[in-house]
Amino acid sequence: MCSPTLAVTAISAGSSFIQYQQAKQQQKAEYNRAKQQNALAKKNALQRYASEQLRIRQEAKQSSQKGFEATLKTRKKVSEFEAERGSSGIALSGSTLALMNDYYRTEAKYKNSLANNLAINISQFERNLEAIQFGQESQSTYVQPPNPELLFASSALNVANTYYSLEAQKEINNLKPRSSKIT
Repeated sequence: MCSPTLAVTAISAGSSFIQYQQAKQQQKAEYNRAKQQNALAKKNALQRYASEQLRIRQEAKQSSQKGFEATLKTRKKVSEFEAERGSSGIALSGSTLALMNDYYRTEAKYKNSLANNLAINISQFERNLEAIQFGQESQSTYVQPPNPELLFASSALNVANTYYSLEAQKEINNLKPRSSKIT
């Protein structure tokens, strides 16, 4: 017949084995969840990067187009003025030169304004990219791979602890004097 210590130890071993299997599955599930969370954070960041890059390219194209249109408008006005002046044979006076210079100055100010606005947009774009990166880092989680060896060692130590606790209890019980029955 088997001793009570061995029976309890066997039950403890079975329980530890079940706990080991459950903990191992839980570690795997947590590992897979963390990897999936990081993949989603990366995918989200890539989509936001692409969106920001498209937006800044559109801003740059729009700024370039407006600058081109301003140049065309200035050249058209100057050519109209020169054509009118050439047909009438009028020499350029101070006021007409001032008018032409005003067209050029207005065009230059407008183009400078476009360049400044584009520089501001690019600066904001760079800050947005940093924010996207920070967002990805904050959405990412620490990935810790499963460690079944540590779980097994812990379970084995629990079984050993149960066995030695029972043995120690048995020793203590054997050392205690038995109370004598009074008859």
